[in-house]
Amino acid sequence: MPEFCHVERQGRILTVTLDRPEVLNAVHPPMHAELAKVFDDFAADPEVGVAIVTGSGSRAFCAGNDLKFQASGGRVAVPSSGFGGLTSRFDCHKPLIAAVNGVAMGGGFEIALACDLIIAAESAIFALPEPRVGLAALAGGLHRLPRQIGLKHAMGMILTGRRVGAQEAYQLGIANEVVPDNQLLRAARRWAEQILECAPLSVRGSKQAVMEGLGRPLGDAMRSRYGELDKMIGHADFVEGPRAFAEKRRPEWSGW
Repeated sequence: MPEFCHVERQGRILTVTLDRPEVLNAVHPPMHAELAKVFDDFAADPEVGVAIVTGSGSRAFCAGNDLKFQASGGRVAVPSSGFGGLTSRFDCHKPLIAAVNGVAMGGGFEIALACDLIIAAESAIFALPEPRVGLAALAGGLHRLPRQIGLKHAMGMILTGRRVGAQEAYQLGIANEVVPDNQLLRAARRWAEQILECAPLSVRGSKQAVMEGLGRPLGDAMRSRYGELDKMIGHADFVEGPRAFAEKRRPEWSGW
């Protein structure tokens, strides 16, 4: 069993809880290794369709890199799949939801940005404070944030390291929804359940097309082939969906 995170499966929803509350769930190399394995297993498991990532305790989602561990001479080692096993994981087409409780700083914010949806508790605080300690947000923050909220808003956060609360995060487009702290996981599961109502191959194909098409001219993105969409078109669910609609019943998806 992992030592620095907690993993729970409910039906097709996997909840991964970062579990070092004594250091605001900051990530050190052993935790990186555990999370990389957890998300490898999630990507490969056909029985699981959505993952929720959250933090242990009430104070933090994740404070980022464990700087005290690093300053003490601890070896810095990040897996090939990126910070927290997520930020360089570009081939996982299953949806990921960040349920952000408390602070999401530096690498913690970058983990959230690597997810497809962010549900924020009212206590959530987001920042990329790396320049304040002589570093930079090199786990995707410098590139994901401008793509997700626009250049000027992103530069306002990146160049100052300032903190953004939950309501401002929602207004900027960082968060999909803001909820009371005690409703955070319930809200994240509600989003997950809505995703699971859809055809799994349609969801994965849509995510792949969006993410791989982002940096291309519109015409090129639309003309490109996406493997998950090819699977969707050739699968029985491509017939089941319209048939269920015509028969006024819930579809029975088999494309897990």
